[in-house]
Amino acid sequence: MDVKAYMTQLGQQARAASRQMAKANTGVKNAALIAIAEAIEAQREALTAANQIDLDNGRNNGLEPAMLDRLELTPARIDTMIEGLQQVAALPDPVGEISDMNYRPSGIQVGKMRVPLGVIGIIYESRPNVTVEAASLCLKSGNATILRGGSESINSNQAIARCIAQGLEQAGLPHSAVQVVETTDRAAVGELITMPAYVDVIVPRGGKGLIERISNDARVPVIKHLDGICHVYIDAEADPQKAIDIAINAKTHRYGVCNAMETLLVHSAVADLILPKLAQLYAEKGVELRGCEQTRAIIDCVSATEADWQTEYLAPILAIRVVDDLDAAIDHINQYSSQHTESIITENYTLARRFLAEVDSSSVMVNASTRFADGFEYGLGAEIGISTDKIHARGPVGLEGLTSQKYIVLGDGQIRV
Repeated sequence: MDVKAYMTQLGQQARAASRQMAKANTGVKNAALIAIAEAIEAQREALTAANQIDLDNGRNNGLEPAMLDRLELTPARIDTMIEGLQQVAALPDPVGEISDMNYRPSGIQVGKMRVPLGVIGIIYESRPNVTVEAASLCLKSGNATILRGGSESINSNQAIARCIAQGLEQAGLPHSAVQVVETTDRAAVGELITMPAYVDVIVPRGGKGLIERISNDARVPVIKHLDGICHVYIDAEADPQKAIDIAINAKTHRYGVCNAMETLLVHSAVADLILPKLAQLYAEKGVELRGCEQTRAIIDCVSATEADWQTEYLAPILAIRVVDDLDAAIDHINQYSSQHTESIITENYTLARRFLAEVDSSSVMVNASTRFADGFEYGLGAEIGISTDKIHARGPVGLEGLTSQKYIVLGDGQIRV
């Protein structure tokens, strides 16, 4: 295959489709989403069979357990894909929304209209459900998309792509509105991120190495986060049971995800009470603990190094640090965090407000697990990714993050003098 020619063809088709998608009305877009959901429901067995091929290949190729977990399409995950499509269909359509209309002294009215970005290239690893999430959000926000999944999920992605094509056809939308790259040649990624004539933005979803490469080499804007070094801080005024429940869930609900807690901070006033109970529960779940000197004086664990505060484990490993107060917790987070998600456990409203205001991350929580940092949980229907950038989109990127605004002017014959 001539990869350059193939990717150029995809780009040309996507650009043409983006113009049709930009003028598609809400009813048609919703009809496509529902039709895709129905196709996935009807093709459950085919999807599972295709996914099993990928899982078998992954095990034979020595894929790590965390990657195999991301790759698997369980019945529950297929249910979530269908529910996500239905939820996105039920969301308000942001395209065409007009805001901030104001009269100027000249008599003209000036405001803003929300419009699609155009063509969105999405590069991701392992998780085939991303194919549905990305397609649904791009469709509802009036964009065309080119999806390049990992080679390990090629069979799953192609099976999902057939369901998407069926739904698009049923709604009368162009097949090329959602194109899944069919080649596993890595050169396809290089072409996709260097086609500014056809691609308006790139969203990479995967490991830090992939995202760094995309960010360094791309010639189009990138919406990204590099890693998820997420923190939970248990304050002196925390409810002990809430603290334990949240600390266990944030770490052990799933290990190989970007919103799992990687560092636990505990106020020195409650460390003697909280840490022994947590250590027992973590031991039952097979979590390796790495602690500071104060932590090791309370529980039996490995000594934490400077590198541990800077590591996204994506594994049953947790770094623990005892801190003297809220200021020390905030200082640690702002120094070591990847600006993804942080949570404080406290019953003190004043301290909670300070934490919300002073922690510089894309999601900041009070008395909740970091695992909630997700587009589906935030009511976005699904997410196309999480952004830790500060320009355009930040946090889980849903429909609004896939649009921009242009100025509109309404006049009645005014001329400038």
